[in-house]
Amino acid sequence: MSTRRLRSEDYNDYSSTDVTPEGSPPGGMNGFAHPESYQRFGDTNGTTWYQTLIHLLKGNIGTGLLGLPLAVKNAGILLGPVSLLVMGVVAVHCMGILVKCAHHFCYRFQKQFLDYGGAVMYGLESTSSTWLRTHAIWGRRVVGLFLIVTQLGFCCVYFVFLADNLRQVVSTANGTTNDCSSNRTVAMTPTMDSRLYMLSLLPFVVLLTFIQNLRVLSVFSMLANVAMLGSLIVIYQYIVRDIPDPSDLPLAAAWKTYPLFFGTAIFSFEGIGVVLPLENKMKNPQQFPVLLYVGMTIVTILYISLSVLGYLRFGADIQASITLNLPNCWLYQAVKLLFSFGIFFTYAVQFYVPAEIVIPPLVARVSERWGWLVNLLLRVALVGVTCVLAILIPRLDIVISLVGSMSSSALALIFPPLLEIATFYAEGMHPLVIAKDVAISLFGFVGFVVGTYEALVELAAPTAAVVNTTSAMV
Repeated sequence: MSTRRLRSEDYNDYSSTDVTPEGSPPGGMNGFAHPESYQRFGDTNGTTWYQTLIHLLKGNIGTGLLGLPLAVKNAGILLGPVSLLVMGVVAVHCMGILVKCAHHFCYRFQKQFLDYGGAVMYGLESTSSTWLRTHAIWGRRVVGLFLIVTQLGFCCVYFVFLADNLRQVVSTANGTTNDCSSNRTVAMTPTMDSRLYMLSLLPFVVLLTFIQNLRVLSVFSMLANVAMLGSLIVIYQYIVRDIPDPSDLPLAAAWKTYPLFFGTAIFSFEGIGVVLPLENKMKNPQQFPVLLYVGMTIVTILYISLSVLGYLRFGADIQASITLNLPNCWLYQAVKLLFSFGIFFTYAVQFYVPAEIVIPPLVARVSERWGWLVNLLLRVALVGVTCVLAILIPRLDIVISLVGSMSSSALALIFPPLLEIATFYAEGMHPLVIAKDVAISLFGFVGFVVGTYEALVELAAPTAAVVNTTSAMV
């Protein structure tokens, strides 16, 4: 794929018909525009419905899923899944808002395509505030910054996850047998620090990010989906067996740990950054709204079921990733490796968004002769940054909660409702819709502040208080 940024003036795969320079498309803020009055024309070489669904699932199913059982522990066996369902519905609703507002401005201004930042910029230009209209360009810049921080934060988490799981597999290799008895103790073999595993993975991750075509990535995404699906099936069949009496599990945990649940939960719904780029590259982008709700329904059901069953199975012993709770026999060691294989390729999908924001403007500053080299060097630098940050904060649970609270909450919960108000307020909005949008943004802001604070407090805790994620295994 070209290294050009996904911007409206660069692409010819997003167009509309039967439009006028002013006003909303038929259907307005009541939903997505009707195909017969607002037709999207995709690239004939674009991704199919199934390929886009694969990318959407890969963009949401990752390490956050495996950390949700611990998140439910931080919220309570009843409050956790209920909160997860509510947050899932709200997050998907906000994705729909983003797509709707992007359609609105493409219709209104005859744009072929708008990314997240462009939609926010036009939203600010549509307000009655002179100051906001004058500084509308900062809407694009702020969103771009949060997208970069969020997506690269996901990539940091992937490094920690891969290192923790590979280290555990290696450290128990000598004692690994075919006996998957849950009460069997395995002696750990001394192995190198998890941070050295991250450095060992770095060259392979760099080579992976050199793949810049979404259609090529869809092949790897398919393989990753198969590996992760197989791993999840094995994980499910293990955690549904021998579930202990849940009466000792609290219905609602202490409120002090709830912000950590919030950060992990909103981190798990990590796909809003790839929504518009995926729609842009569809062969038939008018099908995207249905695809979005189908894909996210699958994701939400998966999240709730695994988080509840995982917490019920392991109780207070649940670790930062449920894979670290699995027995050390060959079957479950293979599961850890398979899921790690899937997460490895998920890195490339999540890296795609910040790369398309950061790299093209810098490549444009050099001659075409050196553009390809600068492009590759910048990719190496960005991957290196994620690796260094992962080395500095090698605690999977805290990194997930911190990234979710600090950046994911802004993109997934705070910005979209405010964008809807900015976009449609001048055309008339029902007071209940305004109240709904304000409530969602306030909820996201409170989670952003409190969740970030609690994650930083946990991160600053003495090292001795930190649970070793690769020890005390059954």
